[in-house]
Amino acid sequence: MQRGGRRQRAGHHRVMIGAALLLGAAVATTSASREFPDVPIAAADARVGQVQPDHVFEPSTAQSAGVGRRGREVAVPILTYHVIASPPRAAPYPGLYVRPAQFIQQVRALAKAGWHGVTLDQVEAHWTHGAPLPRRPIVLTFDNGYLSQYAIALPILRRMGWLADENIQLTELPPAQGGLSRRQVRALIAAGWELDTQGMSHADLVTLSTGQLHHEVADARRLLRHRFGVPVTWFCYPSGHYDARVIAAVAAAGYTGSTTTITGWARLSTDWYRLPRIRVLGGTSGATLLREIDAARTSGPPPAAYS
Repeated sequence: MQRGGRRQRAGHHRVMIGAALLLGAAVATTSASREFPDVPIAAADARVGQVQPDHVFEPSTAQSAGVGRRGREVAVPILTYHVIASPPRAAPYPGLYVRPAQFIQQVRALAKAGWHGVTLDQVEAHWTHGAPLPRRPIVLTFDNGYLSQYAIALPILRRMGWLADENIQLTELPPAQGGLSRRQVRALIAAGWELDTQGMSHADLVTLSTGQLHHEVADARRLLRHRFGVPVTWFCYPSGHYDARVIAAVAAAGYTGSTTTITGWARLSTDWYRLPRIRVLGGTSGATLLREIDAARTSGPPPAAYS
């Protein structure tokens, strides 16, 4: 896999987490509860913190590097979610909040179009060994580790028979501000979700020293593997920032690959340490999401570096 690309410097960029606020929009939660009565959208479980956005990028026109692996060339869209909730009144990035009723609409639209939620490990097993996949596989990734991912997204997807990926960060997102507890992470794993990571603290990796980078990438994987007994095979670049040095650190830590914030579909033939994703913003209807997924199919692979 190609891991080159010049390093680009940027200011230190960490998760900004505000005080916990109750989720609003009683209409949305009532609708979600009515359609999915097993979804626990109680106020105590619906508190989330403010979220730090991953930057929006234009699709890259760079050519695929190719990875030389054996397997079937099946392109798979990877969706990016953050909070499944109504945005608090003072939320600085309300677009990262998808209301529960909207999320249900999106999942139903995807299912009606033939999509079925799987994990990145399942996609990798298909690419590498030809393991079976649904006719139209799609990966839903949930970044940071917000409580609503367990309280709301999990029951909805479980009822659909879908799996998903949790890209958890290990610090600076405590339960009081919307973070997942260890018990809730174990519940996600028991339900078949894949546990991956954005590192220890969602730091801007391209700005870190060698020791700090190792801590964010390698120590995070080692801690999660020890704590939860799962492989943790994929990394998610915080805010989408990466360069050749960051990619090398992720590979050295034993990750199979990494996901970016660049729009596109993931393919066997592209660099697995630069897999594109499709961000799902608040207010996106099911029909609009289907169009966005279709439009992203022809996007080029992510660039060699971004910060």
